[in-house]
Amino acid sequence: MSTALKSSRNMEYDRFDELRRSIEDYESVKHTIKTGLQDREKIARQKEKIMKKLGASEEQWNDYKWQLRNRFTRAEDIRDIIGLTEDETERIRKVTEKYRFAISPYYLSVIDPDDPDCAVKRQAIPSFEELNEQGELDPMDEEGWTPEELVTRRYPDRLIIKVTNICGMYCRFCQRRRLIGEHDTHAPKEKLKKAIDYVRNNREIRDVLITGGDAFMLDDATIEWMLRELRSIEHVEIIRFGTRTPVTLPQRITDSLVDMLKKYHPIYVNTHFNHPREITEEAKAACEKLANAGIPLGNQMVLLCGVNNDKFVVRKLNQALLTIRVKPYYIFHPKTVKGTSHFWVRVEEGLEIMESLRGRTSGMAIPTYIVNGPKGLGKTPILPNYILFIGKDKAEFRNWQGRRFSVRNEIR
Repeated sequence: MSTALKSSRNMEYDRFDELRRSIEDYESVKHTIKTGLQDREKIARQKEKIMKKLGASEEQWNDYKWQLRNRFTRAEDIRDIIGLTEDETERIRKVTEKYRFAISPYYLSVIDPDDPDCAVKRQAIPSFEELNEQGELDPMDEEGWTPEELVTRRYPDRLIIKVTNICGMYCRFCQRRRLIGEHDTHAPKEKLKKAIDYVRNNREIRDVLITGGDAFMLDDATIEWMLRELRSIEHVEIIRFGTRTPVTLPQRITDSLVDMLKKYHPIYVNTHFNHPREITEEAKAACEKLANAGIPLGNQMVLLCGVNNDKFVVRKLNQALLTIRVKPYYIFHPKTVKGTSHFWVRVEEGLEIMESLRGRTSGMAIPTYIVNGPKGLGKTPILPNYILFIGKDKAEFRNWQGRRFSVRNEIR
């Protein structure tokens, strides 16, 4: 072998060794960040414990209406299941006097009772920190961007319709916690008609997002009525659903729901996984049902202190999501909602996570990092700065490894 060829081979080996070394830190810890699929045995034991407590059959467990009827709403009822101390139990009681608490039996089973810092627990179980008065109840000023009751419109060609205040589990960081109230209510059909009429009367609206609460808390008949009405409007091109049911209540993704939805394509579903542990057998099955029906799935993760403000947790989550056919879509910077300040993070943390993804995982696993402008100023994407200089004849950049390069920036 010639000296030149040997030198070339050595250079190649060095190059690929460098690539391997660039993800050694993640490879050394990723096994410690378990998905629900990887910790299925512990989740199964928790499920068995909850079923025994409720005297439930497997058939009941798989019925989303049973799950909703049997949501836990009192700390004392879950104390033995996830190992709450008396002090924790009392603190939860105090928080629930101000902010509503409910968790489905299914989502309760995903909490790791052996991990006091479990990311699922932090999202679902009230914390005494919620009594901190920082923030606002409606920092995005949804009320100020409401041209018709149930409708929020911040953009020229799209809007959302809030159809219910019901969820399978009430997230402790929810941006609409002001709407939860003490009673579960769906929007009356008369108000839904007025919202749809607003879409009908504004021809520039081409994209409608049905949300809540959780859009899939409506029954199949009401969802189909809305789809039929919206599809009768010529200028409506896209219909989307915002739902966390694949995460917190996957039993809701029934064959009948999926068979109905696919009659009204193009339908899109955005869901809301925040941590790898939420990717369980049931969540995977729910997402695959939707995907098999030709419904594209996107994930809108909220960046939350103590849940996922860790570059390796986010990488593991996004890679695992792709395996269940969910495309990471957005990372939302947390909104300054009253009672959620313990979840807030700095923008630099989000930028560090974005920087850690680029080049070290597939572009498909890289979402857009979004900061919502206060008072309804809308979604603003932010990225690490890869542009170093733009001149008359060239532009200079850095790549994901920090190496500089330039491209021509002139017209012949």
